Amino acid sequence: MRKTILTLLLCLAVASAYADRIFYDGFEFANHDMTIPIGWNCDDDSWLCGYLDKDHNRTAHTGDWYAFTNADDSWMFMETYFSPDLRYRINYWAISDGNYQVEFWAGNGAAPDQMSQLLFTSNVGSGTYEEFADYIEAITGNYTHFGIHAIASSGAYHLTIDDVNIDMVAKYEFAATPASADTVLYPNTQATYHFNVQNLGYEPIDVIMNPSYEYFTDIHFTVEGSVCTTFHLEPQQIKQVTATATLLPSIQPGALCWLDINMVLACDCATAMTTLWVTVLDPTGIEELEYEDSQRPVEIYDLTGRKVDPARLKPGVIYIDRHSSRAFSIAF
Repeated sequence: MRKTILTLLLCLAVASAYADRIFYDGFEFANHDMTIPIGWNCDDDSWLCGYLDKDHNRTAHTGDWYAFTNADDSWMFMETYFSPDLRYRINYWAISDGNYQVEFWAGNGAAPDQMSQLLFTSNVGSGTYEEFADYIEAITGNYTHFGIHAIASSGAYHLTIDDVNIDMVAKYEFAATPASADTVLYPNTQATYHFNVQNLGYEPIDVIMNPSYEYFTDIHFTVEGSVCTTFHLEPQQIKQVTATATLLPSIQPGALCWLDINMVLACDCATAMTTLWVTVLDPTGIEELEYEDSQRPVEIYDLTGRKVDPARLKPGVIYIDRHSSRAFSIAF
């Protein structure tokens, strides 16, 4: 059944040309404590499944299950298909109470002498769980298996791994994720929106931002302190973008508006989008406060929910008095 699923995933990925998972094992399904992990081929019992917390750093990264070894030199194999026409990314989580060298190999059989290509190597030391990941620059043949090879250094006692994952990686793919929440605004006031953009492909990209102007005007973007509409991302790099935009004065109270930020690549080979949703408030509820003459207590917040020092109030900006729950502007 696993072989059928993996073959189907491979076919889908080749057809659609975007990143897709071809293998994942969090060791959560059908395993038994202190037995060889289900689905893995091991020559002996040097790799075992663990359940719940044990001593010597044997604990799960996620869930309750994990795989571990205390052998000086140990292999485990899984049937998984690699093609030289595709690119891959491998990542896993590991912890050791000593020091282990962990190698990922590809080959055509479940045995050390059948492994043909070393995919990547990582050194797992003591401490907390650490994620290890790498892109595989090139697959040199059609392979049917991959192997995990653990080699202990002097004094190592246990190596624990969890959440082993292999993805097919697209040449060009990216995604945008909101970093701030939707908000409420009065007409003709400014919204500030933060979102993260990550390059999920294996090639560098240049992202071009194209906002919608249906409800907003005066739209600007800032990336790492620079005002721009285009920015560069290396593979797996994440950058936070800050968008500022002014809600049009003609928008009616109670309306639900949005700011769509459409993104394309300079190569015109992938797209992404993120949206800020805004509920419009009624500006007739705003009163004018003569700040210098007012003696009433105020606890002032701006429309993003941040507390404001009264000495830094500005004319024409809408604020909220939390004592009265009223909005007001300042007249000096």
